[in-house]
Amino acid sequence: CFLVEAAALTGMGGAIGVVCGLLIGWLLHLTMRLPASVPVLYVIGALVVSAGTGIGFGLYPAVKASRLDPIESLRYE
Repeated sequence: CFLVEAAALTGMGGAIGVVCGLLIGWLLHLTMRLPASVPVLYVIGALVVSAGTGIGFGLYPAVKASRLDPIESLRYE
């Protein structure tokens, strides 16, 4: 559950970042007549890196939670 949530949240954050970057590039192209192009490989790379970050940082609490004794965890609260 930790892993899926972390990957989904960072994947959505990466998608939002890609969309914002594309919009900024498009606005610069319209206002300043600067040539703007975004290779598809860069977009895919950004999404893979953001989802990979979520998997990496979601794996740590998932492994930590799987090693806990459920009875001791409930007794703590």
